[in-house]
Amino acid sequence: MSIAETMIPPQAPPPAPPKPYTLSRFIGSVTLGIWLALAVGIFLTVVNGWDPEKFSRYGPSFLSGLGVTLTLVISSIIMGAILSLPVALGRMSKNKIWSWLSYAYVYFFRGTPLITQLFLVYYGLGSFRPQLEAVGLWWFFRDAWNCALFTFTLNTAAYQAEILRGAIQSVPRGQHEGAAALGLPQRVAFFKIILPQAMIVALRPYGNEIILMIKGSAIVAIVTVLDLMGETRRAFSRTFDYQMYVWAAVLYLLMVELLRNIWAWFEARLTRHLKR
Repeated sequence: MSIAETMIPPQAPPPAPPKPYTLSRFIGSVTLGIWLALAVGIFLTVVNGWDPEKFSRYGPSFLSGLGVTLTLVISSIIMGAILSLPVALGRMSKNKIWSWLSYAYVYFFRGTPLITQLFLVYYGLGSFRPQLEAVGLWWFFRDAWNCALFTFTLNTAAYQAEILRGAIQSVPRGQHEGAAALGLPQRVAFFKIILPQAMIVALRPYGNEIILMIKGSAIVAIVTVLDLMGETRRAFSRTFDYQMYVWAAVLYLLMVELLRNIWAWFEARLTRHLKR
């Protein structure tokens, strides 16, 4: 008789012992059930209270507000990215004056609420109207849209500067030494070697910053900018129908989800050479 015939045939693994139904699992199950019941209730309420007339009447206004929101966020992100580069370089500079000025700028705009910054620009600078008229800047700051764009640009530039600074400092020192060994000027080495590698590291934080800006842009409705939230407030004041805010929430969710998928594709595309 061969050894193979005397061996015990393979057996299925024993079943895992059942987990005890603890108090924490019970509380979690009850909480999940409550959330599911609320979600189903809200969905049924929205479906039963659907009013095609309101949708056809206020739908174009919501789309208009959506365009204002996207324009504001995209413009501030682009201008903030341009401004963030010198700020990030200032944070890393050995020049104490430039370094401290950059630090103070970042510290203020990252340490105070965005709505406070918007009020300081919109209401605070309005107190200096004669001085602004004297230097020819009142035409800019008297418009709520310009104030919102100015505030958002300064705010996101501070966050992007810190993201960029951390990404640049994460590039291995060997990259700097290799560029120097090739005799490349520092400017060329920075823009051709260091910065592209830093941007790959900063991709995901940049995506998070854009998402935060999309959600934070809702505060501009307070200063009479008719963005998506501004149009929602106006529609609600005329209908007193809470579904207006449900529509706004869905549009914000669609924006964030679309950006998340686009950014994930973009990140996978740029980092495909790093995957094994």
